[in-house]
Amino acid sequence: MRKWNSKNRSRLIKFRILPAILFFPFLVTAQQNNTDSLPQQATLANCVQYALKHQPFVQAALIDERITEETIKTKLADWYPQLNLDAGYQNNIKLPTSYFGGNYVSTGTHNISNINLSATQNIFNRDVLLASRTAHDVRTGIRQITDSNRISIAAAVSKAFYDVLLTQKQTDVLDEDIVRLNRSLKDAYNQYQGGIVDKTDYKRATISLNNAKAQRTQQQASLTANYSFLKQLMGYPDSASLQLQYDSTQLETEALLDTLQKINYENRIEYKLLQTQKRLQQYNLKYYKWGAFPVVSAHGAYNIDYSNNDFGKLYKQSFPNSYLGIQLTFPVFQGFKRIHQVRSAELQIARVDWYVAGLKNSITTQYAGALASYKGNLANYNALKENVQLANDVYNVIRLQYQQGIKTYLDVIIAESDLRTSQLNYYTALFQLLQSKVDVQKALGTIQY
Repeated sequence: MRKWNSKNRSRLIKFRILPAILFFPFLVTAQQNNTDSLPQQATLANCVQYALKHQPFVQAALIDERITEETIKTKLADWYPQLNLDAGYQNNIKLPTSYFGGNYVSTGTHNISNINLSATQNIFNRDVLLASRTAHDVRTGIRQITDSNRISIAAAVSKAFYDVLLTQKQTDVLDEDIVRLNRSLKDAYNQYQGGIVDKTDYKRATISLNNAKAQRTQQQASLTANYSFLKQLMGYPDSASLQLQYDSTQLETEALLDTLQKINYENRIEYKLLQTQKRLQQYNLKYYKWGAFPVVSAHGAYNIDYSNNDFGKLYKQSFPNSYLGIQLTFPVFQGFKRIHQVRSAELQIARVDWYVAGLKNSITTQYAGALASYKGNLANYNALKENVQLANDVYNVIRLQYQQGIKTYLDVIIAESDLRTSQLNYYTALFQLLQSKVDVQKALGTIQY
């Protein structure tokens, strides 16, 4: 029987948040409290879809997408003309003195004012060029991070969903066991009252019943904890009611999986993200190579100057001036900085290639392990499925024989224990099979969400 332990709780922190998310550290912790979109009788698909809309990690990732979009637009804004308007006034308390014609004379006026309108336009700037070239891949990368969160949450919610169902089934088995034990206790008591057996059978029946009730109480506590964990993964209010809906026959059908599927690395979101990072590194290499080209920009200004000793007449006459120009900033020598930057960028691309190779090895190992676990669980499930019917038949026969005085009560206890164990093992095998299927789908990159 599966117990609730810290390993179940640790799944929450095992979401595979890829290293690129470090560029977007803002994390939303507020939890959505709107439960209208999820019916109280919730299927697995309902729970996954609800989690994808309300889970804090997904909401944080969606905000990261918006932050990234605004950052991209901020960088691209530098392609537009940059306009600035300046205005000022200055009072010269003591006029400046100049030497002119052999004499020292005061020059200028006491009151000076000006209005300056200036404009610049980037023609070639590698920073802005890099932003425009990489905008698509940056958007793709941040969306892939969101998809990675969605995949992890879909897998975690699915497993937690199956944990709840398993605990429910185990509780149901114990409820049925308690009914059988009550019936056995009644039979043993009646036979004791009739003088057929001594009180040993009656006491054994009482012990078995008390043990079953204690196990049922523990299982109910585990069910509450599992429900709480599922709600936490979903971003669902813990105080709200949630009843899971499922079809036992359909679950058995859904547990089956094609074990002959081949690995396609491009299906894995981690592989896609590394490819995006490689393209960004390649643009980074181009960026440093562009450092050999001059920065080219156009600029112009229109200035209006005012000057007069009488402040009241300051703005009656203006002295405008304007200009246009082009500026080239050409890097002549920077201590071989650009050469080292280019080499560093090339090494970063090579490092990504090694990450890709390592990821492929990891995916292969992960798939092999998940597939082996699935096949083992499938074999276990097929074997245990037959045991349930066999144990049920044996129990019914022995119980009838006990009532007829052919079998001892010890035989009844053993048969009842075998029936309970076979039922518990069957449901454990079924839901372990379903969970291992999720692991195989995650390794293949085929989880639907």
